[in-house]
Amino acid sequence: MDVGYHASHEQFPPSRLLDVAGRAEQAGFAALLSSDHLAPWSVRQGESGLAWSWLGAALATTSLPAGVVTAPGDRYHPVVVAQAIATLTEMFPGRLVPALGSGQALNEHVTGRPWPPKEVRNRRLAECADIVRRLLAGEEVTHDGLVTVRDARVWSLPASPPPLFAAALSPATAGTVASWADGLITVNAPDAELAAVIEAFRAGGGEGKPVHVQAHLSWAPSQAEAEAQALDQWRANALPPILNEELVLPDQVDAASAHVPIDLLRSSVWIQTDPDWYVERLASYARQGVDRVYLHQVGREQERFVDVFGEQVLPPLGA
Repeated sequence: MDVGYHASHEQFPPSRLLDVAGRAEQAGFAALLSSDHLAPWSVRQGESGLAWSWLGAALATTSLPAGVVTAPGDRYHPVVVAQAIATLTEMFPGRLVPALGSGQALNEHVTGRPWPPKEVRNRRLAECADIVRRLLAGEEVTHDGLVTVRDARVWSLPASPPPLFAAALSPATAGTVASWADGLITVNAPDAELAAVIEAFRAGGGEGKPVHVQAHLSWAPSQAEAEAQALDQWRANALPPILNEELVLPDQVDAASAHVPIDLLRSSVWIQTDPDWYVERLASYARQGVDRVYLHQVGREQERFVDVFGEQVLPPLGA
């Protein structure tokens, strides 16, 4: 199982994340993941660089593969997504791992169009995935449906198109996307919940396809610091999908999550100080058949996290 570093654009300037990505490679991390947001989850986070620009720089300055979860269909037309994927893959063959998801209103509401219900967003996602795949195969595409495409063609193509992963947080969505996805990316959850998502993907047509997990964690030398930074930076993670996917402004997310207690956050954020705990937790993911875990340190101390995990977590996992 590969262990990668997640670059959280909502929390840090892109220049700092680029430096940390290089540091992560030197520390032994095997891959990168880039969030693709227009807005942060919280006013306190206060950042949100453009993932596609950053990915070009990260791929040029490291030798690591890099993933990204993006939402075609609204803020990004699928033709634009296909062109971005093609350009990066042509320059850096075999290293981009794009994943397509249905998105959140926080990023997509800016176009002014109505925000569709989840079932419609899943159908639109399937249409967009088909459009992107056909464009990456060199086809000229015209499409009428939940999205419209006219006589589109991507001219600068890679020698081989990359796999198209799908992002899914629930068993229902995982089962739905399995029919078209080349792999799954999901997030850490209690063991039974994560197993249900992976099993739904495999049962829906994803058997034998790779599974990646983005794991949110709050590591610090003391438990008090780990809990404080988790609440400060990532408490919105405790919100249910009816809020997490529907709220449109960081201020609204802050208001909705203002009274989240630390215990409610523990099921979706690993809040631990002992590096050995993380070694065993990640080893358990390998035993479940997870192919890659991207570690997202929600605290502000990214460099310290990379150094400590490079020294104390990654070597035992390799052994």
